[in-house]
Amino acid sequence: MKILDIGVLSERSGVPPSTLRYYEEIGLIQSIGRRGLRRQFGNEALTQLALISLGKTAGFSLEEIKAMLGKGGVSDLPRAAIHARADELETQIRRMTALRNALRHVADCPAESHMECPRFRRLVIVASKSSHRTRSAMPQKI
Repeated sequence: MKILDIGVLSERSGVPPSTLRYYEEIGLIQSIGRRGLRRQFGNEALTQLALISLGKTAGFSLEEIKAMLGKGGVSDLPRAAIHARADELETQIRRMTALRNALRHVADCPAESHMECPRFRRLVIVASKSSHRTRSAMPQKI
């Protein structure tokens, strides 16, 4: 087993030492010991950090990622939750693609005034309805 000093692990993973210490504190990664005051990690910590980064990018919380990593390095992937998150990302991608297309149209529209452009007016109506649906899906404060 190759042993990595916290500084080397930080350099190779791109994760600051303070974050590595925090991840260890909350149980996402484990050091295998110390050399003086410096934590030492096994090479598998690089893989764990890559998985943590992937999970964070996908929108999972650190608690959810911790549960997925499982105990003793045995992963416990909640496939239904991963499917649900993939579905949410698909919806977000569709919305962002529509927004990108709308912005490109606005930037390239030959109409003298955007309000004279029928396509722009339709986009405004669609955006308004989408915004209203998003707000009404959110819990209301009482």
